[in-house]
Amino acid sequence: MTLTEDRPIFQQIAEQLEEAILSGAYPEESQVPSITEYSVQYRINPATALKGINLLVDAGLLYKKRGVGMFVASGAQEKLRQSRRERFYQDYVQRMVREARNLGLTDQELRALLERGMEEDGH
Repeated sequence: MTLTEDRPIFQQIAEQLEEAILSGAYPEESQVPSITEYSVQYRINPATALKGINLLVDAGLLYKKRGVGMFVASGAQEKLRQSRRERFYQDYVQRMVREARNLGLTDQELRALLERGMEEDGH
């Protein structure tokens, strides 16, 4: 994992962990790297790593076992999937429909464009 300058580091850590949970790299009930491991690996302040981890704790995706570490919560993968689907709907589908309306496309024309896009993608 590499960090970039374009967004706060704590957000990038949270996003990378989300991706790892979603992909199955960190299965539910498995332990994730410690705050210390993140701070050493990325040469960042432990408070910054903690802030990223706490975003996932607050979202119910991680939980702490006192004295042991942070673990992926049961149901975290599905919770992430649902959250991402809703974000996809808001960020892409709603925008696409608004733009289609602005262009005067009918529902049938919009569906045809979606089907064309899926065919060209190989699905």
